[in-house]
This record gives sequence, structure tokens and C-alpha cells, in this order.
Amino acid sequence: MSDEILPGTPPAASPRTLSEADLRAVLHQGWDDFRAAPAFGLFFALVYVLGGLGLWFGLGAAGQPVWFIPIAAGFPLFAPFAAIGLYEVSRRREAGEPLNWPPVLSALKGRGDGQLALIAVMVLIVFGFWIILARGIFAIFMARTGIGFETMGMLWSAGGVSMLLVGSIVGALVALFLFSVTVISLPMLLEREVDFVTAMITSVETVRLNLKVMLTWAAVIAGLLFVAMIPAFLGLFVVLPVLGHATWHLYRRAIP
Repeated sequence: MSDEILPGTPPAASPRTLSEADLRAVLHQGWDDFRAAPAFGLFFALVYVLGGLGLWFGLGAAGQPVWFIPIAAGFPLFAPFAAIGLYEVSRRREAGEPLNWPPVLSALKGRGDGQLALIAVMVLIVFGFWIILARGIFAIFMARTGIGFETMGMLWSAGGVSMLLVGSIVGALVALFLFSVTVISLPMLLEREVDFVTAMITSVETVRLNLKVMLTWAAVIAGLLFVAMIPAFLGLFVVLPVLGHATWHLYRRAIP
């Protein structure tokens, strides 16, 4: 890909040091963006919520509702992609540009160079790998019990508790990896003409430089998304937009 930078877009840069005060500040900024343009946040949250409900009812109809647990554990991995339109809303508000649906929706394809799509493919591959790991963990702990994924009651058995514990640890490591490579790279690809490898390296470097702060941010995202998913995903109509806008502002603070 060419190294030429589009007019008006800054080049890639080294990350700055962040503090927990920045996290509080970006949450306030995220809330302000959501209140200023709620229609966009509600729209993208609706798409995400419908996807979650579709998974729930689909797995229930297939007679394997327990599979919703590992899938739901990985479902937040796709939240950054649902938030790309929200990044554009925050960017346009920051730049004083008008908020219209066509440019906001067109942001979902990035700059049209396929870089966002390449990261999406990578996330899908890792998500598929997580599902394979979940099946393997189930086989290790539950295969000899004769209990299948047809009932939620298997989770309360000794093997089920052990399976959830190990699965949670493995899932957290997978989620941390994807968080590290996407938290900065996705908004960066929206704003700057860089390739996805450069964007991911910058994202990982930002997390490495600000490990404590970024782990705190990851915990905030995971905790809020988990709580928001409990009441039939309804809490996501507020949590997802606020976190999406806040992540944009965190990116702007991290990358000069």
C-alpha cells in the first residue's frame, strides 16, 4: 500500500502515556457524544442487539442453549466493529463537520482500501479458534459424564464449574489479545491512511506502554457490556454507544 498520506490526515505516530484520569474524561466525552447524537448510537446498538437476540433464539431452537455462553463470551469481540460508525460520529463532531447518515454509514468500509475488512477477517478467524477451544475444553471436562450441551443444568456439576473456570481464563486471554490489536487500530484506520499491520502494531504498543490503564479500560468495557447484556441486551442501547464514542476519544488522547 502507498505511504502517501491523504490531505488533512495525520500520519501514524507513537503513542502517548495515559492515566486513569483520561479514562474518566473519555467516558464523560462519550456520554456527551451520545447525548448530542443519540440516533446514531441507538441505531448501531440496535444492530448489535438484534445479532445477540438472533444467536440466543437460534441456539435455543437448535436445542443447544448452553452454546450461547461461549458465543456470548466472544460476542463483545465484535463490539468495536459495531462502534466504527460511532467513531465517525465522534470524529465529525470533533472536526465540526455535519452529522449525516451517508458519511457515517460509509465509514463502515473504512477508506475503501480493505484494511478494516482484513482486521475483521482476522477477528473472525480468532473467534472461530475460540469456539474450537471451547469445544476442546468441554470435551476435557464433560465428555466422560455423558452430559451434553442440551441442558443448562450441566453447568452446576463439578465438571461444569471446572469447565467454566478454565474456559473463562482461556477466553479472557483470547479477548485480551484481540483487545490489544483492535482498541487503537480500528479508529486509526478510520482517520489515517495506514495499513492494518501498522495500525495493529501501534495498538499493541499503546497497550504495552499503558498496560495498567489499558487493562483497566478493558475491564471497564467487559464489565459494562456484561451487565448491559443481562436484561435481554437492552442495556447495550446506552452502554455500547457511550463506550464506542469514549474509545474514539481514548484513541485521540493516546495517538497525537
